[in-house]
Amino acid sequence: MKETMSETLGEFLRSRRSRLTPEDAGVVSYGARRVPGLRREELAQLAGVSATYYTRLEQGQSTNASESVIESLAQALSLSVDEREHLRALAQPAKKKRRAPVKPDNAAPGAVRLLEAMSMVPAVIVGRRNEVLAWNVLGHSLLAGHTDFEAPTRPVDRPNLTRMLFLDPHTKDLYRNWREEALLSVASLRFIAAQHQDDDELAHLIGELTVKSSDFADLWAKHPVKRCVSGIKKFRHPEVGDFDLGFEVLHLPGDTGQRMVTHVAEPGSNSAAAVALLAASTSHTITPSLARRT
Repeated sequence: MKETMSETLGEFLRSRRSRLTPEDAGVVSYGARRVPGLRREELAQLAGVSATYYTRLEQGQSTNASESVIESLAQALSLSVDEREHLRALAQPAKKKRRAPVKPDNAAPGAVRLLEAMSMVPAVIVGRRNEVLAWNVLGHSLLAGHTDFEAPTRPVDRPNLTRMLFLDPHTKDLYRNWREEALLSVASLRFIAAQHQDDDELAHLIGELTVKSSDFADLWAKHPVKRCVSGIKKFRHPEVGDFDLGFEVLHLPGDTGQRMVTHVAEPGSNSAAAVALLAASTSHTITPSLARRT
């Protein structure tokens, strides 16, 4: 079932209220607590709002909170920068616009040519929902060598990195720290979903994963929120073994939400040798030509 934004706001506020102890917040605690975290009235007092108003927020009975209320709640809840922006998106939802029929997204030819030129850097272009719009030979070999290289050119069955992470056994085996990858993926998807509340395809993806993956459903219910823009990925590749790669997410121009994800090894490291070995084993099997067909 698709969550409404008021329900999502209430869920988010409850999840963050439950992680704060009275000691953390400097609140004097009286009596036994049936649930962890601060009581509603305690948080309301810390934020300088009435308990009645805060309760209405949690119960989805109030929308379009003022900027001052959002900032006060964010401070009282000790929210991170990403969580503050997430709260703002939920508490001040944008007015829905009449949308044109959804058209399949495509990566710009210039971006694809850049992708293909990075012959020793595994890279992929993804859309807003983490659907793969293009990948270079090494990116395909690293992330999804068991799939059809041409699949991103077919909107009807494009690979989706989030769906693969939870539903594809090969992809689950690819990461030595799969649970950390799964948590980051859900946290990123939570952030994106709040920014694009009228995206039916995104809602469908979330619904599908909730039904088909208990791991996804459990993580989604915890409401993690974080933009995933850089870090380290720990691979266990079926052809070249264990190695680590740094990744960077580069946002492409425009408002489509497209990003280029690059994976880079430390020069002279065992990981760099693994990437070189992977490149050597795949360079003769696939001829990149996505840009000519985009």
